[in-house]
Amino acid sequence: MDLYMMNCELLATCSALGYLEGDTYHKEPDCLESVKDLIRYLRHEDETRDVRQQLGAAQILQSDLLPILTQHRQDKPLFDAVIRLMVNLTQPALLCFGSVPKEPSLGHHFLQVLTYLQAYKEAFASEKAFGVLSETLYELLQLGWEERQEEDNLLIERILLLVRNILHVPADLDQEKIDDDASVHDQLLWAIHLSGLDDLLLFLASSPAEQQWSLHVLEIVSLMFRDQNPEQLAGAGQGRLAQERSTDVAELEVLRQREMAEKKTRALQRGNRHSRFGGSYIVQGLKSIGERDLVFHKGLHNLRNYSSDLGKQPRRVPKRRQAARELSTQRRSALNVRLFLRDFCSEFLENCYNRLMGSVKDHLLREKAQQHDETYYMWALAFFMAFNRAASFQPALVSETLSVRTFHFIEQNLTNYYEMMLTDRKEAASWARRMHLALKAYQELLATVNEMDMSPDEAVRESSRIIKNNIFYVMEYRELFLTLFRKFDERCQPRSFLRDLVETTHLFLKMLERFCRSRGNLMVQNKRKKRKKKKKVLDQAIASGNVPHSPGELEAVWPALAEQLQCCAQDPELSVDSMVPFDAASEVPVEEQRAEAMVRIQDCLLAGQAPQALTLLRSAREVWPEGDVFGSQDISPEEEIQLLKQILSAPLPLILTLSIGQEGQEEQGAEEEEEEDEEEEELQVVQVSEKEFNFLDYLKRFACSTVVRAYVGLLRSYQRNSAHTNHCVVKMLHRLAHDLKMEALLFQLSVFCIFNRLLSDPAAGAYKELVTFAKYILGKFFVLAAVNQKAFVELLFWKNTTVVREMTEGYGSLDGGSSSRRAPTWSPEEEAHLRELYLAHKDVEGQDVVDVILAHLNSASRTRKQIIHHLVRLGLADSVKDFQRKGTRIVLWTEDQELELQRLFEEFQDSDDVLSNIMKNITAKRSRARIVDKLLALGLVAERRELYKKRRKKLAPSSLSNGEESLKDVSQGNLEEEEHLPEEESDEDEEKGQGSEAEQVQGSSFLSTENLGQSLHQEGFSAPLLWLQNCLIRVANDREEDGEWTVNDFRRTGVLEAVGDLVKGWRTSSFFTSLLYGYCPVLGCSQAVPLVPLTEENEEAMENKQFQQLLCKLGIRPPASEQETFWRIPAKLSPTQLRRVAASLSQAEEEKKLQPELEPKVPGEQGPNEEHCKEHRAQALKALLSARKKKAGLASSEEEETPGGNEQLKVAPKKRQLLDSDEEQEEDEGRNRAPGIQKKKRFQIEDEDEND
Repeated sequence: MDLYMMNCELLATCSALGYLEGDTYHKEPDCLESVKDLIRYLRHEDETRDVRQQLGAAQILQSDLLPILTQHRQDKPLFDAVIRLMVNLTQPALLCFGSVPKEPSLGHHFLQVLTYLQAYKEAFASEKAFGVLSETLYELLQLGWEERQEEDNLLIERILLLVRNILHVPADLDQEKIDDDASVHDQLLWAIHLSGLDDLLLFLASSPAEQQWSLHVLEIVSLMFRDQNPEQLAGAGQGRLAQERSTDVAELEVLRQREMAEKKTRALQRGNRHSRFGGSYIVQGLKSIGERDLVFHKGLHNLRNYSSDLGKQPRRVPKRRQAARELSTQRRSALNVRLFLRDFCSEFLENCYNRLMGSVKDHLLREKAQQHDETYYMWALAFFMAFNRAASFQPALVSETLSVRTFHFIEQNLTNYYEMMLTDRKEAASWARRMHLALKAYQELLATVNEMDMSPDEAVRESSRIIKNNIFYVMEYRELFLTLFRKFDERCQPRSFLRDLVETTHLFLKMLERFCRSRGNLMVQNKRKKRKKKKKVLDQAIASGNVPHSPGELEAVWPALAEQLQCCAQDPELSVDSMVPFDAASEVPVEEQRAEAMVRIQDCLLAGQAPQALTLLRSAREVWPEGDVFGSQDISPEEEIQLLKQILSAPLPLILTLSIGQEGQEEQGAEEEEEEDEEEEELQVVQVSEKEFNFLDYLKRFACSTVVRAYVGLLRSYQRNSAHTNHCVVKMLHRLAHDLKMEALLFQLSVFCIFNRLLSDPAAGAYKELVTFAKYILGKFFVLAAVNQKAFVELLFWKNTTVVREMTEGYGSLDGGSSSRRAPTWSPEEEAHLRELYLAHKDVEGQDVVDVILAHLNSASRTRKQIIHHLVRLGLADSVKDFQRKGTRIVLWTEDQELELQRLFEEFQDSDDVLSNIMKNITAKRSRARIVDKLLALGLVAERRELYKKRRKKLAPSSLSNGEESLKDVSQGNLEEEEHLPEEESDEDEEKGQGSEAEQVQGSSFLSTENLGQSLHQEGFSAPLLWLQNCLIRVANDREEDGEWTVNDFRRTGVLEAVGDLVKGWRTSSFFTSLLYGYCPVLGCSQAVPLVPLTEENEEAMENKQFQQLLCKLGIRPPASEQETFWRIPAKLSPTQLRRVAASLSQAEEEKKLQPELEPKVPGEQGPNEEHCKEHRAQALKALLSARKKKAGLASSEEEETPGGNEQLKVAPKKRQLLDSDEEQEEDEGRNRAPGIQKKKRFQIEDEDEND
């Protein structure tokens, strides 16, 4: 839509407002409703603010709203509505768009709205408009609180907001006039003064009954003095001081000297010959692009300005690296405006400042203000305290903000802004501007306290001494400037911030130095962070002090406990309610606190508290009766004592191995687990103490490269700096170079370039202090260069204190110092011995070369880190990372090691634990994961399951006739086998878990597919079911054609091993699985395929809840997030599994058709589809039974025979029921599993879900 063509409805609404005839405005009868309609239109404008732009282009405010405001003030409803509309139209563009748009299109709209706001501001610069506003505001303020209505308070707030919005409009820099001339902002201030609105603002600021408007008044006052300088404003109308005149004379002298030097240079550049006969010259010693000397084609007078960079395109600096721009500008207003503002400031300080600042501070502390309103408080503090100091210094006028609490408030906000600038990088520039305001306030507080030192009043000087004593004592005030210097970022913080930081630091150091001289010794606060290493143990019981005891100690303790338990078991007064076995306030559910209850029982037994242990056991039995983990309900006292004995001797809480049955049977064997390494975390404990302050020690904190670089960056623009700024820079650099004897800190090439530019400046006479300092530093450098020839190379680098001492005292001089942190020097004999040991042991497999060197070195003071660094320094190693001891150090397999691994595998192939035997007997020790990966790569095993530890367990007598019991044994055996896997293998076999999970999903869908398929056929979803079946078959065909590779294929072909040998240290299977699946599309890795319904019938089916339930049972994944719309066939389903799922859909349809004909038949007479389905079920059952018997070692030829068809039909429903019901599976396993293993199993399932 063209914004310059007004919308017809908007045009009709504006036409219904009225019309202007001469100077009289005639309103229409529907004027009030039209104003309300405009407010409604503004409420529903789009992101480009189209309504606001159309109204601005039509100049509605200038031609209609202002005349209505001034001529129809007596119509109160219309006046209120017009004020509301004006407040909305004049609100800042930043509030309309939220922030400055980065998109070009929105940026254009932002600038357009800003142009209309500037036009509104120019229209308001009249005494008539502000006269109406001030009269209305005066009448409202005359009303008492009992007479003032809610509408009156709203109108007061809207008038203040309207004045705020008009003053907030930024000036147009293109039309901004020069100093001492009236700008639009000056005209607006003069209109406010003529209308008497400034007196009303002073009344609102000073009246205790109008404190609710304090923040509005402070914001308006800050916008009034936005471009003013407090020092210049205080001296307005008093004539020019002698100091100002001398400053102006010095500036004029600098300009005159530079002009004279330029004239002299131009005169010397004029040659006697004609320009066409300038000639060409060869510059000896300066090479051109080739090997020849440079040919110079200009006159000799231009040779001094020659540079190889002439004619080159300057390098473009990216926007993110450009220096921050200055946003705040100061200008000198017209004299009458400055006199009005000076009188306003004087009245404000005398009558309003202390009351208003106290009220605003209270609003800020009680969080009654809006976000970032504290910036107005800090601006007012800096401005009015500077005005008071420059006009006639009276500390009583600013006593509200002259306290230690104010220092703390400013320091707190300054630190907060600094931290937010580092964290919120998108808004770093905004946080930097707020930090600059806080720094200005802090600077003015210090300047006021410094001014109080020179007061003739003794009470004022005593108050200053108390404030300085407090701020110099606290460590945070002293460390503030160091922190700001070290984190200074020129991309976010402008040059003015650095200038104010340098001047504030100069003032602080001057005050601190003077305070230290006036006192003999100064005690200050010192905070030390003491690093305390705490062993972080993941086990709760070990952290609480439950250290495992030896079996002998437990046997010695048990007789005394048994006697106490026998007495307590017979005691009928033993109350169960006295102890609660769970923590109700814990975030862990009560069902998962059984392990903690078991640990608490063991703790009571170890502490000799037998009654408490027995009571806790009985209470836990009532809370968790399922599984009889704490005994059955009818357990006898003797069985309770035996159960407590088992708990006492159990290796809790590493793993809970108790599995108590209904008869209280003993625990079964548990898998051995490797002990986890203890993690260490560093806790920083802050210790507060006092120490005697040394000014030079504090000054040494500034002797670092970051601080020096900030000062040098400000010195680079010495021509634009004020004389005071240059003095602050030179004073700090002189402190570092002369007082600390660290002149070498400034031995840097960029500093010398500045000195060269300074010394060759024609106006160098105006910078005498800078010239003297530059000559001092250069003289010190040439003295050092005569002794140390490497000083010229050191010019290329910024230096710290250590390098400075080595440059001046000699390289290597610090190694022989008395500092205990310095490593002793290496003698030539020790270096030769180190080299010999390293070359002798670096190629030996199975040992750490650094450990061997430590064992053979004669010096016992060497550490591992020192040896590694010296090996790198000698060139024997490329990097420190070559000696890291993370995991297994040996990565590459030699041919002899592969033959040894193959021999050991053939030797222990028939043992119960193949992997453990190989690890015990292999020569080059490697981790379990490395050996498993190598066995898979060599093709010795097909999958990891073949390497699991085999367990021989007694099976309950079962036969194929009892299908349910045999199937239950098979399922329990498989579950136990999964539970007792080593932790490493479980973590590294995630992809195997994903595959098995896919099989479970496919298996669990058989029973539900039949029921859901039949019901969906009855409801008329036959066509969608057929479409779903075709999609599954088509995806299976596509994946077979693509040649999908599994993780086992990667291992079998050696791809994993090959990539692993290339990347050291990153050899986990999960890493390479994601690597290969994510970055090897040529291998044909499958992806999730969406199910896109193209017909209306299929779309209705996909929205049906029963159809969605069928999809979930088949393993099809629903949309994972809002970005996905369609259901997807997971990538983990293989073509075989997809065909089985598709066959189950057709089976459900055919079973429905054949259901009336189902009668007991001979197996040979069964239908082909039914026979096919039963054959699949029989094969699945056979596989489970054979795997169970193979693990138990009791497989026989008789048991491996295929059972009859009727028996298969008898067992198959039980299998489907077991695989389909996760809850029943967990209940069966819970009877024979400990809580700890249940928790571990749950964690493994959650990990698999995350990987999916």
